[in-house]
Amino acid sequence: MPAAPGGVAWWAVEPQPIEAAAADTAIETVFRLESPRVIAGVARIVRDVGIAEELAQDALVAALEQWPRDGVPDNPGAWLMATAKHRAIDLVRRRERYARKLAEVGRNLETHQPDPHAEEPPDPDDIDDDLLRLVFTACHPVLSAESRIALTLRLLGGLTTAEIARAYLVPEPTIAQRIVRAKRTLAARAVPFEVPYGPDRAARLGSVLEVIYLIFNEGYAATAGDDLMRPTLCEDALRVARVLAELMPKEPEVHGLAALLELQESRAAARVGPAGEPVLLQDQNRRRWNRLLIHRGVAALGRANAVATGPPGPYALQATIAACHARAHTYEETDWPAIATLYGLLAAQVQSPVVELNRAVAVSMTAGPAAALEIVDRLAAEPALRAYHLLPSVRGDLLARLGRTPEARAEFERAASLAGNERERELLKRRAEGCR
Repeated sequence: MPAAPGGVAWWAVEPQPIEAAAADTAIETVFRLESPRVIAGVARIVRDVGIAEELAQDALVAALEQWPRDGVPDNPGAWLMATAKHRAIDLVRRRERYARKLAEVGRNLETHQPDPHAEEPPDPDDIDDDLLRLVFTACHPVLSAESRIALTLRLLGGLTTAEIARAYLVPEPTIAQRIVRAKRTLAARAVPFEVPYGPDRAARLGSVLEVIYLIFNEGYAATAGDDLMRPTLCEDALRVARVLAELMPKEPEVHGLAALLELQESRAAARVGPAGEPVLLQDQNRRRWNRLLIHRGVAALGRANAVATGPPGPYALQATIAACHARAHTYEETDWPAIATLYGLLAAQVQSPVVELNRAVAVSMTAGPAAALEIVDRLAAEPALRAYHLLPSVRGDLLARLGRTPEARAEFERAASLAGNERERELLKRRAEGCR
């Protein structure tokens, strides 16, 4: 939270009645920041993320009613948490089927009755544990990838349904349906609100990391629309990755993903020109790269390597590749042999044609475009790449470097026809025109 002069938090003043508009702004800001923790804390009581979100919304309504009259509390996050938990306990009391849980909650109430106005901050350790449970629940494999992404952005990113719909360029009702179906599925399958341990943990953690990675990638290189990037999605994914790294400090791939996103985001400002046009890596002004994010990314990569007990995983390998680019002061200084080797290790782990395509680019910088073209031509038979616009784009670049200009132009034109993003399509058309 931002602090006022002298290091005092902006809300740490004597509560005073405030204008409705100012109160609404304060409430919106606080709720967006605190809602993941409130939902997580309440879900531990009711064991249902859908009900937990409704109770968090009830606390928000209470704030909208009271804060304009009584002023913003000293600790608004704790106020929302206490209010939502109090209502959760009331709900548990009213439901006979929660009798066993009621007995447990009742024993706790004997010693400490939650007071919505007490504004006592809850135990930070409990908050962290609950957030971790919420992450694993929202990203449970019983949900489709689209539902996991929508629910994660809703519960952990604090985005509204309309904001998620705008980010992914789909109708708002579609996103709303995904979120509703996801909550119903979690309830119907009785998915436990817990962090898995043992053999289940690795599989579930993979789902969590994949969701964060997909959210970031959609923001970093939008698959459709008029803009190359959607910065809000990158920021949300990076924020969730940082939280997860704090909650799971001994998981190397969590730190690996955080490192990868920090390093990728460090180049964001240089990837787009003044008119929103894409700027290729070799043409980027590296002075615009964010050195603070690079420092954070390298530090996170160091933590990943420090806690690893075996070879680096896919996210740590990708972060190492990104670090190679970040360390190079110019495009010519890039350690392409190391990057080609790292892509080889990555390809052996994930066996993805997209990774192999990236390896071909690195090979072209070490062994020449002809050697890389052999790899790309083999990939042309991959079903997963038939509609992937970067395959003909890379092939066009290799052909242009070999002087096979007419063939290169045809490849760039094909790539442009496959591209879903308008900015990428314009770039590919310009490259095709350059091959005349």
